Amino acid sequence: MKLNLRAGSCWALALLTFCSLAAARDLDQDEALQLRQQGVILPLEQLLQQALDLHPGAKLLEAELEEKHGVYIYEVELLDTDGVVRELDLEAATGRLLKDKED
Repeated sequence: MKLNLRAGSCWALALLTFCSLAAARDLDQDEALQLRQQGVILPLEQLLQQALDLHPGAKLLEAELEEKHGVYIYEVELLDTDGVVRELDLEAATGRLLKDKED
C-alpha cells in the first residue's frame, strides 16, 4: 500500500510541476509599461499595426501580454473581413510572428 501512495504522490507532483510550467502568466498594465520603458518589449501599438498589416481590414478584438517560459508574448485576437476570429502570437521583444491561426 505504501508503494501505491508514494507512486501516486510522485505522479501528482509531476503533474503539478508540468501544469505550472505549461501555464502562461498574464501581465498587468503596470508590468507591461515597466518592461516597455526598460526596452525589454516593443510598444503594443507597433505590434498591433504589424498584426493588422497581415490581415488588412481586420478589427482588433483583444490584446494581452503574457509570459511563457520566460518569453514575453503579445496575444492578439482579430476579426477578419470574412468574420473569422484569428489568434496571433507575437514575440514582444522582437515582433517575430510565432502563431497565426483561426480561433
